[in-house]
Amino acid sequence: MLQNAAPALALLVIMVVMAVVLQRFRRHIPGAATHGGPKLQVLSTLSLGPQQRVVTVQVGQGEDAVCLVLGVAAGGVQALHQMPLPPEALNPVETSAPTGFAARLAQMTQPRKASYAKN
Repeated sequence: MLQNAAPALALLVIMVVMAVVLQRFRRHIPGAATHGGPKLQVLSTLSLGPQQRVVTVQVGQGEDAVCLVLGVAAGGVQALHQMPLPPEALNPVETSAPTGFAARLAQMTQPRKASYAKN
């Protein structure tokens, strides 16, 4: 019985060792650790239904950046429009006060300065 299982066990051990070695040295293989495509950044999304969305995506950086408007549905993704990125989006202005839920939560959890502390 062990005679029949020995080749299968040996092959299993060899495959596990190869997987561990490849995983360990993956970052040293050129092109394996990084994806070679352009940088993508989701700018905004708008839900149209339970499985339909319109997504605005920035592709690339700097002067070569392009804005794509994509229709995303259960059946696939379709490009609706392509336009150059507006100059305001290339140089975003830092806002002094963040907005949204995180900002409101941070504002509500900060201790309030009491006006009666000086008295």
